[in-house]
Amino acid sequence: MTSSMIVPVIDVQNDNFKELWPAMVLAIKTASFIALDTELSGLGSRKALLAECIEDRYKAICNAARTRSILSLGFACFKKLENKDDDTYLVQVYNLTLLCSEEYVIEPQSVQFLVQHGFDFNKQYAEGVPYLKGNDKGGDSHGINMRMLFVELLRARKPLVLHNGLIDMVFLYQCFYAHLPDKLGTFTADLSQMFPAGIYDTKYATEYELRFAASYLEYAYKKCKLDNSKSLEVGGNGHHLFLEFCKYSGHLSSYVDFRPCLAGSSLEGPLNVCQRFSAYGWCPNGSQCPLSHDTDLIIQHDEKNKVEKKKKRKRKRKNSSQGNVDFEGASENKQAHMELEDGEQGPDQVIPDTDSKPPPATEQVDGTPVQGSESGEKMITEKVEEGNGVAEPQAVSADEEIKTDKEKVEGNDVSEPQPLATSDAAKKEKSKRKKLEGGSHRAGFDAFMTGYIFSYAATLTERVGEPPCSESWLPECLNKVYLSGKCVPMHIVKSTFSKSSKAHMHKMDIVWGKSFSSSAEGTI
Repeated sequence: MTSSMIVPVIDVQNDNFKELWPAMVLAIKTASFIALDTELSGLGSRKALLAECIEDRYKAICNAARTRSILSLGFACFKKLENKDDDTYLVQVYNLTLLCSEEYVIEPQSVQFLVQHGFDFNKQYAEGVPYLKGNDKGGDSHGINMRMLFVELLRARKPLVLHNGLIDMVFLYQCFYAHLPDKLGTFTADLSQMFPAGIYDTKYATEYELRFAASYLEYAYKKCKLDNSKSLEVGGNGHHLFLEFCKYSGHLSSYVDFRPCLAGSSLEGPLNVCQRFSAYGWCPNGSQCPLSHDTDLIIQHDEKNKVEKKKKRKRKRKNSSQGNVDFEGASENKQAHMELEDGEQGPDQVIPDTDSKPPPATEQVDGTPVQGSESGEKMITEKVEEGNGVAEPQAVSADEEIKTDKEKVEGNDVSEPQPLATSDAAKKEKSKRKKLEGGSHRAGFDAFMTGYIFSYAATLTERVGEPPCSESWLPECLNKVYLSGKCVPMHIVKSTFSKSSKAHMHKMDIVWGKSFSSSAEGTI
């Protein structure tokens, strides 16, 4: 069982943006890698986002990025501490409330979801950090603003980590960098130069490297925490993941939202779990669903089913080696199948096991069977299920035991946060939000979860005797972005048939100086 911890998330608005600028830039420059997540005002045509042709899919996302906006940006900086045992990271998490200064479309479905999960639109319109989309305008390329913060991210040359990140990358490009190129090949060519240290997608890593039963963000995050905690308890060989956080004191503490990650629930007896939420992290009924959306218990059920399957396979192999036919086992399997068909489910059949969850790569709607209903259209991509305003909210429970906060970041007068006492009002609020899928939705905490999955996956790479090289943390996942409904990822590479866009070349001159254009021309 995992233990509790508190994750400090720094809230950034227009009134403290300049004050926190030095700390944010320092965190970016000193990070080993940076995880990002966004909240969006909408995604446009759901069907177009899953077009069979990837080029058509890219055009649909571009149309959404040009007409919608980023409402909130979260980034988590993970700095690996070399003087610590195992894999220890100093983590800094920021949640930026943004306000596009141009007209943009905001979809009612996105508003409804975000409000339900705690997003404050009054705060956004009153205190959001302003920005302009597309190419640089006026003094955008100078001063302290969102566009220059993105420039600092590029200058840092750090690995970029996202979860199902294609939509995030398209929106980031349009909102903070330049006008999007018309062709996907040009876009990927630009990205390969913008992030030379590589782009990593934790959804791809979860599906094809870690091979979890489900790959939505909350499930992957909690599964990584649980596995890391188990590894620590048994004291096995290899590396384990530990986290440390900055200590915030004085007036800076007023900017910090302490996100409690409580110990996971215990599994006791049968549990009526929503099968759709169990498989995809999303349910059309939301908080009105009469079934449980408790991810901790879903994972425990999956683990239990996994152990039982191993025992059955072991018994079958034993009987086979002895020349016996397991008629009893065959009868049990048949009876279970008949019960599922008749709708009579036993206690252990409430949640589908790992094999019964439909594989996302073979379904139309990121794992959802093809259907013409409205609910089917809502589950178009993983971003619709888990992020960007119409999404799966972050977890606020179960975490591995971590080391005490001891590090201080240079230039940040910070002190260790203390656990908050649970008052009667807090208990009442917790009960009120119990059916909300995971708690209040925050881009900053989602970025933290994404970074946690990546750092844990990196420890597994080291554990099997393949330490990350200087150029790649997860070599098999480098520059591979998950594509919903596809068996292969999108590769972020510069093709010999694609040239970088003119807007990108102009922007890189600002980032790196005039020498970039001349050096890049030799590679085109």
